[in-house]
Amino acid sequence: MAASDSSTGGHDGGLGAPASAVGSSGGADDGDARGVYAISVAAELVGTGQQNIRQYERKGLLTPGRTDGGTRRYSEDDLTTLRRIGALLDEGLNLAGVKLVLELEAANRGLTEDNHGLTQDNRELRADNKGLRKDLKRARAGDTGIGV
Repeated sequence: MAASDSSTGGHDGGLGAPASAVGSSGGADDGDARGVYAISVAAELVGTGQQNIRQYERKGLLTPGRTDGGTRRYSEDDLTTLRRIGALLDEGLNLAGVKLVLELEAANRGLTEDNHGLTQDNRELRADNKGLRKDLKRARAGDTGIGV
């Protein structure tokens, strides 16, 4: 079952704050990946308790950034993950199930990105192939394309 924090009476699914789109890339130069929120602020923004967030970290559901002094700092990407965790808990999943779903969603995003890249590569190869076919057709016809 979901971890509960007595100060909030449970988890409300994080509906108190606008949700970002799930699936942010989280790249190193992405502003959404920079940890800026303390745990108290993150908990308030997503509508859960601080103990819940600590529990999610212990279970490996998210890994917030840390200051040099070790203080957790949560990014917009982390808030998105926390909101997704809340939604999955509200659907009835336990933390182990939530972890699997998050891992599968991350894998799916990676495969989708790979697929888009391969689709683009395929388009480029088809264009190259079309040009090569024209060259081969001219060569077979004896037209080298070189003027004498």
